[in-house]
Amino acid sequence: MRLLHTADWHLGKVLKGVDRTPEIGEALKTLLEMVAKEGVDLVVVSGDLFDRPQVSAEAEAMAVEFFLRLRELGVPALVIAGNHDPKERLEALAPLFALAGAAVRGRPLFREEGGVVEVGGLRAALLPFVSERILVKKVLQEAEERHRTYAEAMRRILANLESPLMLGHFALEGVRPGAGEFVFHLTGSYAVPPSTLPLGARYVALGHIHRQQQVSEAPVAWYAGSLIQLDFGEGEEAERGALLVEVPERGPVRVHPIRERWGKPLKTLRLKPEELDGRLSELERFPGYLRVVVEGRLSPAVKERLFQGLPHLLAVETTGGPEDGGNGTLAPELGLVEAYERYLKERGREEEGLLERFNQVLKEVELEALAPGA
Repeated sequence: MRLLHTADWHLGKVLKGVDRTPEIGEALKTLLEMVAKEGVDLVVVSGDLFDRPQVSAEAEAMAVEFFLRLRELGVPALVIAGNHDPKERLEALAPLFALAGAAVRGRPLFREEGGVVEVGGLRAALLPFVSERILVKKVLQEAEERHRTYAEAMRRILANLESPLMLGHFALEGVRPGAGEFVFHLTGSYAVPPSTLPLGARYVALGHIHRQQQVSEAPVAWYAGSLIQLDFGEGEEAERGALLVEVPERGPVRVHPIRERWGKPLKTLRLKPEELDGRLSELERFPGYLRVVVEGRLSPAVKERLFQGLPHLLAVETTGGPEDGGNGTLAPELGLVEAYERYLKERGREEEGLLERFNQVLKEVELEALAPGA
């Protein structure tokens, strides 16, 4: 069987006011061409189809169109939710995706609940992303076991789901992040040891890490990587794309990386104020989106001139000024969870439970905002 392993589409991604969905859509069209050209038998999508709980109609339609096109090619698909995905929405869309030949799982299920499916004679386990609180509650039923870790709960559910093909959306210890992932879900209690991967699996198709990489040889496990460079923080040269995987009836699995530079490139340039005029022609020729970090103060008038002269310039930031608190380093942009984590550290209250609860409340608020009548 020939698989196309893809993940981390992040449809609906908006970067400093720019909707990246059309770029992601072009990458998906290329994937469809590959499916036809390479004789792919099955497409697996290991989470984060969408970038946020509430996405545009265009982003949702693009995902549906992809699976409808797959149906026209006669190729089924397996799909799991990632930490960015609106899980309830994916569950609601599951019947529509099923009409297009795609099996979707938005929440984790044990084998006996439907967590393992069969497609083309191949058994496949579907394990979407799940928060620590929900997973431990689901797997560790006895109250006295609740002190056990996320990794232990993951080990148990992975053992229950053990199949020749396994899809998962989580971070393994030792991975090289792409730098654009949700930091809270990469470290600490959410880092899962590679030893939790069942040896009986022939291929583990992972999502969540935006840098394409192999993370285990026994079983063979890979992260496919994101389709496009999603954030300025992601390595400009980091491998990304998709994976073509050959799973013979017998013998070793063969993985062929598809490393493409889909989407517009993102580049961060660090300059001194006196260098700006001399580099303008270079900035004008750059084909993607730019972020300029100036080492020193910059007047609002100069910033405005840069934005007017460079339509593809998305951010101008400075060091050594008020933005960095005077310490000479640029303060990174933080999400709400990362900002709260910093707040706790500054006050000597690095309590994992507080951070997890804050993240859970944030998710609940996002879902409540999407509820009918909200």
